[in-house]
Amino acid sequence: MAAAITAAAPPRSGSTPATKATDWRGRYFTAFSISVLVVFAAIWLIPLLWALITSLKTEADVTNNPTSWWPHEWSVGAYQSLLSQGNILTWYLNSFMVSAITVVLTVIVTSMAGMAISQTRFRGRRIVFMLIAAGLFIPGQVLIIPMFNEFNLVHGLNTYWALVLPAVPAAIAVFIFASFFSGIPKELADSAHCDGAGWFRIYSRIYMPLTRPAISAVSIFTFVWSWNNFLWPLLVMTNPRTMTLPVGLSQVSSAYGIQYAQLMASAILGALPLLVVFLLFQRRIVEGVATTGLK
Repeated sequence: MAAAITAAAPPRSGSTPATKATDWRGRYFTAFSISVLVVFAAIWLIPLLWALITSLKTEADVTNNPTSWWPHEWSVGAYQSLLSQGNILTWYLNSFMVSAITVVLTVIVTSMAGMAISQTRFRGRRIVFMLIAAGLFIPGQVLIIPMFNEFNLVHGLNTYWALVLPAVPAAIAVFIFASFFSGIPKELADSAHCDGAGWFRIYSRIYMPLTRPAISAVSIFTFVWSWNNFLWPLLVMTNPRTMTLPVGLSQVSSAYGIQYAQLMASAILGALPLLVVFLLFQRRIVEGVATTGLK
């Protein structure tokens, strides 16, 4: 019986010309993709490397050889000058505190809104959805004057709430959570309702633990946006003790003139926390974006 099966089995043949052509196409595509990635990585890394090297030069060296890659003398004087001149540690703390509070409130508010839109049915649901969608098409600069007048009316200028509250109702975060919640089977909520659980308990005990990729994506994007926010904090924060890092570094640069080594050092110090965030949570970013379908 075994001999008959062996005789009936077709003999294995080598790779066909079509298979070889497919393998070569795959290799060419892989090589092309790697080349494109290397080019884009160089486009991003070369300016960063140049800024880092410039920040480690002396001001005289930068003035004499502004385009030179290799300094005649390595120096950390630009960083020492920045740390001694301004309240940079206070600005770091302010930026971190504002960004952290913004992340927490944004995740809570937008996740609730996303769950309400995707999992519940109520009157005016379409209108609410359209209003949230309209928030994606309204530039933030258009709302600066009305928001400034509003916070001035309630004496909210020069307070951290003036930086936090306008960033909380993020329309894109609502759509991320709504898209993620839509992929969760509604049978989970129905079974929880049968056991006597309310919407808030379903939200906190069932849905939120399942949305960790979306929470990570929204948290990281919100943190980066809040950390880099410049125009609005520049308008509402005039006290140096309450300024965030981008605003404070701009004040130092303008007060002491154009000193390119210090300018590049301030750019490195401002971008360093964001680089750390991306290096530590890049897997979460990719997972959150891929899961929610955000492009």
